[in-house]
Amino acid sequence: MKLQFLGGAREVGRSAILVNDALLLDYGMLTGNPPQYPVASPDPEAVVVSHGHLDHVGAVPTLLSGDRRPPVHWTPPTYELAMTLARDTLKLHGGTYDCPFTETHVQRMTQVSNPHGYGETFEAAGHEVTLYNAGHIPGSAHVLVDDGDTRLFYTADFHTGDQRLVSGTTARPDADVVVCESTYAGVDHDPREEVERRFAESLQTTMWEGGTVVVPAFAIGRTQEMLLVCDAHDLECYVDGMGKDVTRMLRNHPEFVRDADALSRATSHARFVTGRDGQRKRIARQNTVVVTTSGMLSGGPAMTYIPEVRGDPTNKITMTGYQVEGTPGRELLERGRAEIDGRIMPISARAESYDFSAHADHDGLREFLAPYEGTRVLVNHGDDCESFAAELREDDYDASAPAVGDVVEL
Repeated sequence: MKLQFLGGAREVGRSAILVNDALLLDYGMLTGNPPQYPVASPDPEAVVVSHGHLDHVGAVPTLLSGDRRPPVHWTPPTYELAMTLARDTLKLHGGTYDCPFTETHVQRMTQVSNPHGYGETFEAAGHEVTLYNAGHIPGSAHVLVDDGDTRLFYTADFHTGDQRLVSGTTARPDADVVVCESTYAGVDHDPREEVERRFAESLQTTMWEGGTVVVPAFAIGRTQEMLLVCDAHDLECYVDGMGKDVTRMLRNHPEFVRDADALSRATSHARFVTGRDGQRKRIARQNTVVVTTSGMLSGGPAMTYIPEVRGDPTNKITMTGYQVEGTPGRELLERGRAEIDGRIMPISARAESYDFSAHADHDGLREFLAPYEGTRVLVNHGDDCESFAAELREDDYDASAPAVGDVVEL
């Protein structure tokens, strides 16, 4: 088996691995100015997408240019999320350098889509492929690829612990080589129950004091997790941004969430904002909770809420996900200010951060890899893949960390 790492190696973003020059695993983009894409333009016979996050699926429409029509395999939620993200990219950047595809390419995704459930084995580019629940977001999958000689287990993004939205992964199929993510290698998450308790107490205290809490959250996975947490702790909340559409979509796929009834209840108890700035400004004065995109304060309805709450230290802004260096969310946490719609704003509202990560932490990664001690491990999708691979080698794993562009023969 031959693996070519086109992106996502020794970095987080633009994941793409070409197997035997025929089967492409993921094809994402790395958001930024300018955005970055995989280092080659492959012409695969088939594509398998692990899950519906931009860094794994964002560049898939570009594979459908000209007369190319490779079938794309994924779970049903991943297909719908891919379509949502592609249309959002078109809305934000269509016709510019930041968007290398058109509406025509997006429409072609509906023609080539091949949805699969977990545990279903199918053929793709001459390989046997099986998807397993990865416990990251609804529809996220590990990908097992068998070419008749070698069994490759591509973990993609995964979590070993339970979230309210999805259960942690339990899949550990036999494999000859594992390509393992390492996003949180070297980091230990606090116990989820403790994080949730502190988060809920902070929100409740702020509302008791007469303040409003803005909860920036990623639209896919994190928004729904926050709705479930708020409902479980009897906290009223509004929901705004792309997360509204994603929430509605996920209710149509109950088999891909941990507790469909709980998600239904949380959705019915939340109030969905219709999207007018006048309404948003009124909500910001209601001493309530607003769950809204974007999760790093780089756009979305948060651009309306933050200016409204920023001047009052009774109010609070609670970040719920990792803040990439250089983003307004990171600037807020480190310096108490943020660039909102082109203006640097000092923010008196209290800023807090809570680790609701949907990735396995260091202990989770080691626990996951324990059954693969005699298996070759290729570490990817992390800021310090080489250090994690070195740690594994010290414990007698056959581990390495390929770089972008590397070709590995198995």
